[in-house]
Amino acid sequence: MPLPIKDVLGILVDNLRIRNSVLPISKRTATRWAKKCNIPKGGDTVIYTGLMYQIVPSITALVKTLEKMEGSFLLKFISLGRFVNKFINISKFFGIIDKKEVKQHNNTLCIIANLLKKADVDFGYLYEDDLYVGALAYDLGADDIFNNHIEKVYEVFKKHNVKKIITTDPHTTNMLREIFPKRLRNFDIEVKSYLEVLAESEIKPTKQLNDEIVIHDSCVYARHEGVIDQPRILLNNAGIKTLDPDDSREYTFCCGGPVESLFPGKAYDIGKKRIEQLEKAGKNFVVMCPVCYANLSRAINGNVKINDIAQILDKIY
Repeated sequence: MPLPIKDVLGILVDNLRIRNSVLPISKRTATRWAKKCNIPKGGDTVIYTGLMYQIVPSITALVKTLEKMEGSFLLKFISLGRFVNKFINISKFFGIIDKKEVKQHNNTLCIIANLLKKADVDFGYLYEDDLYVGALAYDLGADDIFNNHIEKVYEVFKKHNVKKIITTDPHTTNMLREIFPKRLRNFDIEVKSYLEVLAESEIKPTKQLNDEIVIHDSCVYARHEGVIDQPRILLNNAGIKTLDPDDSREYTFCCGGPVESLFPGKAYDIGKKRIEQLEKAGKNFVVMCPVCYANLSRAINGNVKINDIAQILDKIY
């Protein structure tokens, strides 16, 4: 028995409408990384996560649960779950969240912030007003809810007089730079990925590494945002040879997201095909998106290694 797509999608969309995120997490959980890194609050320029790194562990837990439910009699209870979810947040019952994964993604965000500091970039953070950017709702076609949500996000930016946003992942970059201006009137905020900011800065590597890394380009970065050369430049400057697998750069192959929450089995198969492509080029992979990291990690075997590019940059800058 296949997953009841309408009900699963309904839970995610209802969450965004009622709780401002497809998979709600507490403000404390969402902002813990920034407090640890002592990032000041507010400012004309802010680092904005869109909560992508923070909610990926919840997505991972949900996918594992849905995988187990596929073909099971338990599927008939999902419609009941949607009804209950309108009154009580049932997201915490979707599965056990891996604390190591949470710690890893928080650490990645802290690394990104520290890299920006090393590049002499002056920025702040909105803390409790760092709202989910709405990427999954947009990807899944929930236009009415998405349009209402991004109005809230834009109101937050105006409240804090934000003039420039530095994003930490491709989905948030694309939402704020391409989709928001199309859906919102007078959206006049400059948006850049942290990889673009670092590549344009005068940051210098502190060491040279004689290493090779296979690049998995993010579909969103490469096809929509032109972020292709920047990560390669940052790695090459430190002596790292970057290797391109089949289907790379603007022709990159999908990791399996964002369909993992609706079609976990198909997402796994797509991720497995991508891992096979990457392995033909080398055994050391780098990604630049938390969704890519989660999906490819599900399909990876013990003979290869996958890292977020921020973790590599932290070692050389």
